[in-house]
Amino acid sequence: MKYGMNLLLWTDNVTPDNYAQMEQLKEWGFDGVELPIFSPNESQYKDVASKLDELGLERTAVTVHGSTDANPISSDAARRQAGLDHLKRIIDMCAIAGATHLCGPIHSTIGHFTGEGRTEDEWKYGKETMSQAADHAKDAGVMLTCEYLNRFECYFLNCAADTARFCREIDHPNFKMMYDTFHANLEEKDLAEAIKECADQTVHVHISENDRSTPGEGHVDFDTTFAALKETGYDGWLMVEAFGLALPEIAAATKIWRKMFPSEEHLCKNALSLMKSYTA
Repeated sequence: MKYGMNLLLWTDNVTPDNYAQMEQLKEWGFDGVELPIFSPNESQYKDVASKLDELGLERTAVTVHGSTDANPISSDAARRQAGLDHLKRIIDMCAIAGATHLCGPIHSTIGHFTGEGRTEDEWKYGKETMSQAADHAKDAGVMLTCEYLNRFECYFLNCAADTARFCREIDHPNFKMMYDTFHANLEEKDLAEAIKECADQTVHVHISENDRSTPGEGHVDFDTTFAALKETGYDGWLMVEAFGLALPEIAAATKIWRKMFPSEEHLCKNALSLMKSYTA
């Protein structure tokens, strides 16, 4: 296993101001970080890569589609193309930063709802757009890692079984999925069965508590989660995803309205201890 920390705990745009946090994560025993990459800036991510190489930290990345003008499942071909173009640019930044995986709800615009469930056309559009993105990712040496979200954040993919089916139908070596304990806690009826159902497609795992704070201090069933991951032979990244009040925009987007943990150090150290207690 590899143990990582998503930098969204501190920032949505990694700069030298965040290098001290990277140094702390290395000191505390993490193997890598997850970089939020929401816009292209080649020189910025070259510098980030250099710093992470210096520290000996590996990295993955996370992104979203934040606008309906660039939605991979839109009925409008121009908007689908804009979504694809955006994703390609982010993939290019991942290659520059040395990020092996690009994670997140890359399938559709986050927070956008039509008032009904997904349609057959949207499923088809999603497969077409993601297949093209996966071709680009293969050339860049990046694994696209599709994330399902809970029903309050998107409507296109909300459970492990549907996401695994989506990936199987795309059938591309650079398009797989991830499992997130926060979303699964809301959407899955049986955590063990959910993990087993998507095991052949899962290449990344987010460790996140039910209140988005310190893993192990809420009610997510980590006993069942880690037992199922072990049973299915998962041996990839365990990436902690937590959110706080450091960034007003991120706090608003993730619906964090009060202080959820004593300190970032408390959260990181305890999350790492939790993961190692189950896997080391």
